[in-house]
Amino acid sequence: MNNILTRNRHLTQRIGYIVITLMAFATVIPIVATVIYILIQGLPAISWEFLTEFPSNGMREGGIYPAIIGTIYLTLGTAIFSVPLGIAAAIYLAEYARDTKLTRTIRIAIINLAGIPSVVYGLFGLGIFVLFFNFGTSILAASLTLSIMTLPVIISTAEEALRSVPQAFRTVSISLGATRWQTIRHIVLKEALPGILTGVILGLERAAGETATILFTGAAFFLPTLPQSIFDPTMALPYHLFVISTQVPEMPVEIQYGTALVLLVFVLTMNLIATVIRSRARARRQW
Repeated sequence: MNNILTRNRHLTQRIGYIVITLMAFATVIPIVATVIYILIQGLPAISWEFLTEFPSNGMREGGIYPAIIGTIYLTLGTAIFSVPLGIAAAIYLAEYARDTKLTRTIRIAIINLAGIPSVVYGLFGLGIFVLFFNFGTSILAASLTLSIMTLPVIISTAEEALRSVPQAFRTVSISLGATRWQTIRHIVLKEALPGILTGVILGLERAAGETATILFTGAAFFLPTLPQSIFDPTMALPYHLFVISTQVPEMPVEIQYGTALVLLVFVLTMNLIATVIRSRARARRQW
């Protein structure tokens, strides 16, 4: 009887393992196939001129240089506004705020905000930053809107990373004479860095690939020059890809896929940098 039960358990475990493996392959294979397809279709368009020249002939020729620079500007602007505020909010919620009805409501609100469609954030940014504060269609308005959109992701992941640090670290640090802030700054933040970095990169990756949000607040169809200040509009890779794919007739397919490939490489590079930093930080952890 025991042997039969043991065999049944092993059989169930094996079936479960096979099912999970098949589900993993079913999820990964389409993603890999999509990346390979974009790589094959877009690689012929990649050249030094494509990366360093302005679009020409109705964007059917030339390069995507202003869109690349604009995407970098928007990503940096989003990071400047969202990362300090998001980490500060996470520190308060994880280390200082008491477990009350108000804080539980705030956490639920943050989770719900992460699921709001990007077009809603775009309309909000249009009403608040473009019209009310009179920033106009600009890098500043787009960066602020993207920052609000990415804050829920950064706050949630950073708070979970801070809470995952063992309480013993805090107890020992304070018992040795450190203040609460010194403990958080030198011990807790250092140990939670891999998780915090994950949230930051997830948020910035989403911001770098957004179209609807910047459509209302900062993206331009075409600009003959690079933006001169944060109050100027800018071209951006996701919006440029949308334009050349839907608004420009007789657009060469290789330019569309080449633009998509550059945007994909931009996002994956951010992910790779974060992965390297996260791996090194985890290797130094003491728990």
